[in-house]
Amino acid sequence: MRSRVAGGRRRDRHGRGLRGPLTPPQAPVSRTRAERFDDLVDDEVRRLVQRWDRELARVEFAVDDVPDIEPGHTGPAPLGRTFPAEDGLPVRIVVFRRPVEARASGEAELARLIRDLLVEEVADLLGLSPESVDPSYDFPDD
Repeated sequence: MRSRVAGGRRRDRHGRGLRGPLTPPQAPVSRTRAERFDDLVDDEVRRLVQRWDRELARVEFAVDDVPDIEPGHTGPAPLGRTFPAEDGLPVRIVVFRRPVEARASGEAELARLIRDLLVEEVADLLGLSPESVDPSYDFPDD
């Protein structure tokens, strides 16, 4: 039988009490993969909005885990999508986390994919070339 600690929490079997976190909550290692992904998207959105504030004022950016795919869809899952404004909702640019993560081989490539994806979606929305939205944009090799 396990002993109980006040408040209904259980102690470990050696009676040493509950273990605390191994790292402080503000340490990067303590953030989940989804939280780190959200941070990368937020950083890129901030960078784009800084340059295109007026044009992107009514655009909402979001992260979703996976896209809704029609039955019978073949080919790779989309990495992102722009949803037009309708029924009083703003234009939404959505980045799909799982397909982007599956495509990236590391943190640097993940950041590049997010940057390229958002630059391309914003360029398409504004009717501009990606290079004019972000002069540092490099056309992807794939």
